[in-house]
Amino acid sequence: MNNITVAGQLGKDSEIREVAGEQVLSFSVADSQGRDKPSIWWNAQLWGRRATSLQQYLVKGASVTITGQVTQREYTDKTGQKKMSQDIRVNDVALQGGKREETPRQAAPAPKAAPKTDFSDIPDDCPF
Repeated sequence: MNNITVAGQLGKDSEIREVAGEQVLSFSVADSQGRDKPSIWWNAQLWGRRATSLQQYLVKGASVTITGQVTQREYTDKTGQKKMSQDIRVNDVALQGGKREETPRQAAPAPKAAPKTDFSDIPDDCPF
């Protein structure tokens, strides 16, 4: 059996298209190999009804774990050279957290001080 599990961050927003009447969601995942090694980039495709429902969550910077089968395809690059690509046909997607923010979160504004009340103008015989 040809199964693979990859955990990493999405490199760009996912893109959906229709192929032979079926929805396919394409995205890329960077699998970090450690501090001194380059990341491995995986092209992934999710087919079927889940493609449309998961597109909004599979955005650049999102942390995911995907499971699926490795497929191999041949393509011609812009210079006309034939190349091979190993892709993952996704069976399962687990979202690992929220989208990484581009800018740091702003600190919450300080609460406003309660207005000072001066009770000197209230008569002493006031019932409340």
